Amino acid sequence: MKIKPKITIAEHFADLSDPRRDRTKRHLLIDIITIAICAVICGASSLGSNRNLWKSQAEMVETVFRVTKWYTLRVRQFPAEGDPPSGLVSPSHDTFARLFSRINPQEFQECFFQWIQSISKTTESEIIAIDGKSLKGSYEKGKDKAAIHMINAWATANRLVLGQRKVDKKSNEIKAIPELIKILDVAGCLVTIDAMGCQKNIVKLITEQQGDYVITLKKNQKNLYKNVEQIFQDAIAKKFDGYSHSSYHTREKSHGREEIRNYLMLSNIAQQIDPNHQWVNLNSIGMVESVRTVDGKTTVETRYYICSLNNDAEKLGRAIRSHWGVENSLHWVLDVAFSEDDCRIRKDNAPENFAVLRRIAINLLGQEKSKKIGIKNKQFLAAMDDNYLSQVLQLVSK
Repeated sequence: MKIKPKITIAEHFADLSDPRRDRTKRHLLIDIITIAICAVICGASSLGSNRNLWKSQAEMVETVFRVTKWYTLRVRQFPAEGDPPSGLVSPSHDTFARLFSRINPQEFQECFFQWIQSISKTTESEIIAIDGKSLKGSYEKGKDKAAIHMINAWATANRLVLGQRKVDKKSNEIKAIPELIKILDVAGCLVTIDAMGCQKNIVKLITEQQGDYVITLKKNQKNLYKNVEQIFQDAIAKKFDGYSHSSYHTREKSHGREEIRNYLMLSNIAQQIDPNHQWVNLNSIGMVESVRTVDGKTTVETRYYICSLNNDAEKLGRAIRSHWGVENSLHWVLDVAFSEDDCRIRKDNAPENFAVLRRIAINLLGQEKSKKIGIKNKQFLAAMDDNYLSQVLQLVSK
């Protein structure tokens, strides 16, 4: 994936529908969105889901006022029509709360996706990990409202969130994943998904878009799982006589833990495993045996995969490791640096829209390469240094 020249955020959020009435508009919509992005970059974990929460976030209030002044002076530079006369008055906490609870989340995500497309271009062999994460604090116990679950697409090499989709409360990831794949450019890329995505229609959709796939296989596909397990047992017993295979091995030692991973791939077995050709482009099956030793105790775990790759166990290993890495590269950062699990924003569309703000911020902070520090430290530096905040925002500001 290559990063394209910078594009202003105003260009991609200009068509976003403003849910406010004209007589109540004191601030431009794009100004409020940009201030919100600045606040999240600087460490804000909430934009005032209610008055009490906002009052308890004194540091965040100060950040919003400061970045409002920065935005007016650095970006807008002069009062635009409809702005407050001073040009420096921050939108209130109620304005943020009402606006983000009412913005159409599908439109907001589409603007986000258009921005990502404008600043990046997928290249061949890019590994795109699709995985789900719950916004644990978005539940409402009194209203029997469960926590929102989001599906993310993550470019593992370039560390960019490419898109996200909310899982409908009456559905599951099986329906959300195809909707996400449809908007992505996966041609020439390798898509990795966990066992929930092991579905015929998902495999077909990836192949139709000229992408490859590596998908975890578990007992949710009972017959397929049993066939794959038996084929590997037969191949190993026969010492791979009559089987096209490849293998790859890794060994890691750190902090008193040692883990050996043995990757094995069998190719040209489609007729054995899928004689009716129900799984499009199923060229190989993979097996990973993980032997882990911690404090003298050894455990062995075996996992199976279906994939469109051809006899390349090393590439299979890289893909699997990259998918596992999304937990540390994206989910862990969202929880630790952006406090996503602790965030209690839960009214109407606000949780979903605020999730988009976090992913915009994580992309901007991740692409800022001048400082070799973690995301949390970058947030602190952006909050303290207007020049660094300007540098982080170079992909969305003039």
